[in-house]
Amino acid sequence: MMISSRFRSVAIAVITAAGVGFASAAHADSGTIRFSVYKAAFFIGGSGGEGTLTFHGRRYPISVGGISGGLAFGASKTYFRGTVRHIKRARDVTGVYGAAGGGGALGKGAQVIVMTNDKGAQLELTGRQVGLQVNADLSGMSITVK
Repeated sequence: MMISSRFRSVAIAVITAAGVGFASAAHADSGTIRFSVYKAAFFIGGSGGEGTLTFHGRRYPISVGGISGGLAFGASKTYFRGTVRHIKRARDVTGVYGAAGGGGALGKGAQVIVMTNDKGAQLELTGRQVGLQVNADLSGMSITVK
């Protein structure tokens, strides 16, 4: 009986832990996000902008800033919109997002990007870019919910 009691205890602990894991994933939600970013670069670049996060029917103002380094030059403005997933509250969007990639635009161009922050919030964005920008760089972006 001692072995069966231990087995039962371990089984209950495993099921409880799995249930807690599924419950926290089940409570994660998604929202929509829109923002515009101005970017200027000559090997090292900077960007900044602002926008809105819509989560549970409420709108939250956000600010965006970032840096990039690598082969990058030009200036552009990009209008991003998309979905933010795996958040429990609006402030989960706050954080640093990183990406490596390349692209370019002369006049109008399009961008698609997926990034994740340290809290697990995942941005799935599409963007419309205007300006002259050529890049093959490492970029970082910081989003703050105001």
